[in-house]
Formats: sequence, structure tokens, C-alpha cells
Amino acid sequence: MKLSSLFIILALVAFRPAMAQQPTVQPQWKAQWLKIGYTDDLVNRPGQYFRKSFETGKNIRSARLLITSHGLYEARINGHRVGDGQLTPGWTSYNKRLQYQVYDVTRLLAKGKNALAVVLGDGWYRGALAWGQDNRNHYGNELALLAQLEITYNNGKKEILVSDGSWKSATGAITSASIYNGESIDHRQEKNGWDTPSFDDKDWKAVTLGDYGYSTLIPTENQPVKKHETLHAVKVIKTPKGEQVIDFGQNLVGWVQVKAQGNAGDQITIRHAEVLDKEGNFYTDNLRAAKATATYTLSGGGPETFEPHFTFYGFRYIKVDGYPGELKPEDFTAVTLYSDMKPSGTFECSNPLLNQLQHNIQWGQRGNFLDVPTDCPQRDERLGWTGDAQAFCRTAAYNYDVQYFFRKWMKDVAADQLPDGKLPHVIPDVLHGEGGSTGWADVTTIVPWTMYEVYADKKILEDQYPSMKAWVGYMEKHMNPSDLWAEGDHFGDWLSYRPGNDGGSEAVTDKFQIAQCFFAYSTQLVINAAQVLGKTDDVARYEALLQRVKAAFLKEYVTPSGRLMSNTQTAYVLALQFDMLPENLRPVAAGYLVDNIKRYGNHLTTGFLGTPYLCHVLSRFGYTDVAYTLLLQDTFPSWLYPVKKGATTIWERWDGIKPDGSFQTPGMNSFNHYAYGAIGDWMYQHIAGIQIGAPGYKKIIIKPEIGGGITWAKASYDTPQGKVSSNWKLESGKVNLQVDIPQGATATVYVPSADGKSSKAQEVGPGSHTF
Repeated sequence: MKLSSLFIILALVAFRPAMAQQPTVQPQWKAQWLKIGYTDDLVNRPGQYFRKSFETGKNIRSARLLITSHGLYEARINGHRVGDGQLTPGWTSYNKRLQYQVYDVTRLLAKGKNALAVVLGDGWYRGALAWGQDNRNHYGNELALLAQLEITYNNGKKEILVSDGSWKSATGAITSASIYNGESIDHRQEKNGWDTPSFDDKDWKAVTLGDYGYSTLIPTENQPVKKHETLHAVKVIKTPKGEQVIDFGQNLVGWVQVKAQGNAGDQITIRHAEVLDKEGNFYTDNLRAAKATATYTLSGGGPETFEPHFTFYGFRYIKVDGYPGELKPEDFTAVTLYSDMKPSGTFECSNPLLNQLQHNIQWGQRGNFLDVPTDCPQRDERLGWTGDAQAFCRTAAYNYDVQYFFRKWMKDVAADQLPDGKLPHVIPDVLHGEGGSTGWADVTTIVPWTMYEVYADKKILEDQYPSMKAWVGYMEKHMNPSDLWAEGDHFGDWLSYRPGNDGGSEAVTDKFQIAQCFFAYSTQLVINAAQVLGKTDDVARYEALLQRVKAAFLKEYVTPSGRLMSNTQTAYVLALQFDMLPENLRPVAAGYLVDNIKRYGNHLTTGFLGTPYLCHVLSRFGYTDVAYTLLLQDTFPSWLYPVKKGATTIWERWDGIKPDGSFQTPGMNSFNHYAYGAIGDWMYQHIAGIQIGAPGYKKIIIKPEIGGGITWAKASYDTPQGKVSSNWKLESGKVNLQVDIPQGATATVYVPSADGKSSKAQEVGPGSHTF
């Protein structure tokens, strides 16, 4: 069909593979929402296929496709995939913010006949989320497509093709697709050529129209999820139970490409797992209700290749059933999926266990930074838990450029915040308002301020400032007459070490004591943001509030000798990190912290809230030697215990695998859970010595601290000013330090002594410097 001409006022920028740019003018949407008319509320529902044939003239100058969906989409033009993003349009608070993407499709169009084709899957929009199979349809029960193709010819003529009632729809080879359960593909149902203009769609059905409007549509500003590394099978295992298992050697997030040849109707079933049990058998109990399965049915007649479209798995191992013929490693390739963040940091040192720890931290971030910062990527959860994100955001920014990743997600934080300022536990919120926990809701203040420090991103402060104030306002409204925030449900220092068994309480920190600390910290961050934004009235108001909060803490939780009512590592860490104590009591409290560490045999006992700050506090108060002792501890609980157990990512629990080889309770035992990887921040700052001196690294501090038997360390980091690097080596009783400072920055370099007990400061400018 010949397109009708339509001149529109629209300024679109070219699509970049890494990130679709925002249009300078909001699009004038003419497209209509399309549905397939499939309303059966099944747990697993088939992919929904849409197509439209059309004709174009010659001499096309440019063509842009604007597209989004309720559910996930893959678009194709004339048999070719549009873009290389996966799981588009991404996950946002769909009822308030739905991203659309803009693609330059000029090269995909042909003179004359063309076809635009799209397939949809349930994804986060309709699929099950938040434990089990029954919590689905969070945003709606029907998938929908919105597409608008804009063509400009050399002579200035413009044409537009929109999704409307003339499109056709059907089902096809994707027989089910679910985030938790996986994907099923039946090649016998493949409609070959369905995405080409020559395809005969006379048997396809008419679409139905949806009335969803455009008010929630927003341009995409973060990087899409993409395919990254490919991993080949390390070995094929026959387990004691006789299972055929393939080991990829790395816990990862993505899927497996499978090559097979067999008869029509042959069915291959692939299950995914992170670990084998201590007998060497395939283990999936910790996935809970998530089936995490791929099912592929062959059409026969020759070699076939399968891979999913609308799901992802967290796994190292796969169990293969029904494979026709011999199981060969070369027929199985693991493909990683994560947001297309640019790598920004490198870290390496003389200790191979610490290098493996850094490896695990990076792989944990990759697998869980999948458009939102999820807690875990494998079980029936995979949610944007706020506590994990705030604990890890500083380390995340060392490893990858996360400026736009967090800028996008924080807008959903603000969008899902309740009118009273309370913040849901997970963002996007699929727990229907459950929230308000200290250390989790403080993501509203911690992430924006961290992004400002790292990237000098004033915009994120401007965007999030009302949300920051609203959260502090919520806590203020719930203060009691003694200025204490002593009510509400809080997770506390989640998964902290408890001596003896999970019922132990010796190392458990009072939740309200923690809450008062984070109340003060968030208030301080609002003050910081107000100063940057020039809001002087707010500075005065929140400084007064901060003094009240700290005074109440001192009165309620601190003895005159500086001992805290909760005599735990986390209690001292938070009180010292957030400056809750007067100057004269801080060294005393730091001493109590060190005593506590020694009492536990030089082991940490901290959980999600205390762990990120533990070594920082020790270094701040002159105990870097103790920080090194903790870091290098390799028995439970410690960072290196999982490394010695063969971990390739960060675990949810300190003892996900117990010393005897058995597992922790499967109800909550993820082996890819990045929160405890927050130690990476300290490794960059104190082993390599790369620290922020001023927002955006316009001023850099290089201050490596020698210790732990480490004889050399090197790190680099791509700051907004350019690459900074620190490379030191201890030899012949001397420290040789080489530093590179980018243009646009200055640095203070602290050259350490060989014994690590002193350092000498020197101011330097851009360039390479050797000390």
C-alpha cells in the first residue's frame, strides 16, 4: 500500500547503538495502540506477532522508527532486526513512565515493497513478579504495540506509517515467554518470512485497538540491555544422578544459544542453575518457584539454532534433556545480558584472591544491572531492591559508567514514592506500596548525592531534590517527642552474621538505632544538595533538624564513655561514618569497634547496611591494618570465604555454601547478589588510592595505603576529566608510585612509606608523575 504524505513537526536525533538520544521536540504521535485480542490470563502466554506491508518511493534521505510496547518487543524490517537492544523498552514504572526508543532505520528500507514486523512478550508488564506465579498483571492484562515510522525523502517530502487497524496479528514460534519460568520455542510453528514483504498474511487476524494514550511516554535516556560476552562450555558433566550437565565456568546472566539437528517434534529441555550440590548433582532449590527453563522443539530437516527473546537466566550450569544425538560443548554458547554501561575502572594487585574478589564484584554488577539494579537474577524475585542499590552504588561507579543508568532508575524512585514521602522497598514498585525501611528508602538521598560526587551531575540533584526532601520529611513526621524515629518496620542490618545460628542476637544491631543514623545521614545529604542548588532557606532548616536528630541519638543510644547501646560492629560503623558522635568520643568508639572485631577472631559481623562502610571507618580512624586483616580473612564470615569456595560472583549470604559443603536455607540463598561487593569501593580508594577530591574528579586524591602483605597494586578510572591511574610497587624496601592525572584535573598525591605508617603529600597537575 502506498503511504500517504504527512508533514509533521518533529526533530529527531540519530539513534546511537549504545543509547537512543532524546528528541529535541516531543514527537507528534499519530500511531494507535495495537492489541492481538488475546485476554486469557495464563501464567505462560505465547508471543504476539504483528506485521504491516507498505511501499516507499525512491531516494529516501532518512527514516526513523519510534516504538514502544506494553510488554517487551523485538522489531524487524524486511527480515532484519531493528537495533541491538534486548528486553526493550526496558523496565520502568509503566503506569507513570513508559520509555519509547528511536531507531535510525534508513538502511533497512528498500525502494518499493517493505514490511515492518514486531513480536511482543509478557516481560515485566504482564508476567509474574515478586514471588511465585500468581503475582502477575501488575500493569495490565493485555500486551500492546505502538509504532510510528517516519520517512523523509531527498526532495523534502515526508511520509509516515503508523500502527493502526490495518495491521495483522498472529501467534508463532514463541509459545511462551516468562521472566521467571523461561521461554519455549517451537520451530514447527515458525512462520518463515513473516517479517518480509513477500509473506502472505491472509490467514492472520485483524488487530484490535487500545485506548492508552501517550501521556506516560518518555524518551529513553539510559543505555539499553545488550548482549556482551559469549562463554563456551568448559566441560560436560555426568552427575551422580546421571544428569547431563554443562558447566560454563562462570555464574552469569543471559541465556544459552543451542545448535541441534533432529526430527520434527524432538524437544530439548534446558534447566539453569548456579551451583551443584556437594555430591555434584544439579541444584535448583534456591530458585524457589522460578522454573528457569528453556524448551525448544525442532522442526526437523537440518541444523537448527535456538535462543530466547524475552527472558533471562542466572546460571553457571545447565541440565540438558532430550537433546538429539551426542551432547557436544561446541553446540552450547552462553551469552551475557546487561545494560550497555561503559567499563570505567580496572583494579589488580599482587594477591590473586583479591583479584578474584574484584572479578566477582564486576560479574555480580553485570548480571544485576539489567535496566534496573536487581537484587538477584535467577529466582522468583529479580526486583529493584533499594537497599542493595544504595549500598553498592559507589562501587558500581568505579567499575562502570552508571550515570545514566541511575539517572533513569532514580526517576522511577521518585515516581513510585508515596504522597507522604514513604518509599517502596523495590523500584519499580510491584509490592504495592510496602516500604519505608531505613537504609532502603535512603536510596532517595544516597544515590543522587553519590552520582553528583562522581560525575558532577547537578541535574540528578535537581531532578531528585523534591524526592530527597519528601523522604526526610516522612522521617521527620514520624519522630516522637524525643526526636527519635522509633517506629515502623525496618529490615535492619540485613543478613548480618549471627553467632551460633540464625536465632543468635549478640551481633544484631537495634533497628531503631540504625534508623536514627540513616535519618541523620539523609538529612545531611539534603543539606549538601541544598547547598549545591543554592537553596539557602532549606540549608538552615535541615541543619536545625540534623542537630535535633543527632542530639536525640546521643541521649538515647550512647553512654558517657562512648559505648553504644547496641554494642555491635554495625552500630559503631554507622555512628562513626555518619558523624553521630562528638569529636572526643569518636576515637573511643573506633577502639570499641576494633575490640569487637578482635573478639570475633578478626571476622566481620556486619550485614547489608554496615558492610559498605566498615573498612572505610577503620581507615579513617587509623586502623587500615585491621581493615586489611578483615579483607584478607578467608574463613567464614568474610569476603574471601566465598572466593575460597569457588565463587565467581558475590553471594547473598556470607555462608551460602557452609564449610561442610551444604547450603544455607534455599528460601533466600542467591549466589549472585552484589550488595557485599561494596568492598570494591575501599579497594579502589585505599589499596590503589584513587579518591574524589572534588565533584567530577576535578580535584583528585591519590592515597594508596600499604598493608596486608600486598607488594603491588594498580588501578585506573575513567573520570569525567579523563583517565586517572595509580600504579605502585614495593621493592627493595621502597615504594615506587606512578600516577597519571587527566587534563582538567589537579591532584594531591600521598606517597606512602614502605611500612605504611606515614605518607608525604605533593600537589601535581595533569600528566604522568613518578615518585
